[in-house]
Amino acid sequence: MDKETLEQICEKVQNITRNTGRFISGQLDRVNQKHIEEKGTHNFVTYVDKTAEKQIVEALRQLVPQAGFVAEENTVEYQQNDYMWVVDPLDGTTNFIHGLPCFSISIALMYKNQVQLGVVYEINKDECFYAVKDGPAYLNGKEIHVSQTGELKDSLLATGFPYFDYSRMECYLELFTWCLHNTHGVRRIGSAAVDLVYVACGRFDAFFEYSLSAWDVAAGSFIVQQAGGRVTDFKGKDNYIFGKEIIATNSLICDEFLQKAKYAFR
Repeated sequence: MDKETLEQICEKVQNITRNTGRFISGQLDRVNQKHIEEKGTHNFVTYVDKTAEKQIVEALRQLVPQAGFVAEENTVEYQQNDYMWVVDPLDGTTNFIHGLPCFSISIALMYKNQVQLGVVYEINKDECFYAVKDGPAYLNGKEIHVSQTGELKDSLLATGFPYFDYSRMECYLELFTWCLHNTHGVRRIGSAAVDLVYVACGRFDAFFEYSLSAWDVAAGSFIVQQAGGRVTDFKGKDNYIFGKEIIATNSLICDEFLQKAKYAFR
């Protein structure tokens, strides 16, 4: 697809996220304990996640009919195609069911495993982050850039904790502890997609986490890159969408942070 076509599709995806966001917001006071299912240890889902995903999938089918889907709640059958939508209908479900602000919708379109566009909509603040291939990143129509923080000691970081895979916790906590002692601090807000776009617009200088899925990071990591940032796995390679580990930075502190990450996960 050419850039003009991608931009047209991206605008429609933004509208889809806003429409679905209104549905999600309207359910905040209606969800109670009986609506909560546990997909795995500490991994929750509600009818809101599933209904939102169905709405999104139905709308996206109209935009790129030949595209397949990788969707968190499995409301659509996985089918491998050159074009693939990667969808998280509600990133931050635990926040949502507890009534805590910060949850989002994350949608990416990939072509042969390369992201072509990404949209992350943070519902509570009505903030829509988006980008298309070969273009800048935007927040509600305004171009955004990563921060200019040049050293880790001056940086504010974001992270998340795994729900169930604690096999690397010792390494993770070593890095986490180092960051607590040697940066401005570490925040955990509960939506990896939002963490990533906050790196993209300069609110955070870096984000790191493991045990994430493609739908958590595909859109946000792309937006970081289009905003001038750098995204890698813990080895400094590019297996961060499907590799279940990610580091996203403003580029300036990437090498310094990678050195610490590689040592912790040695």
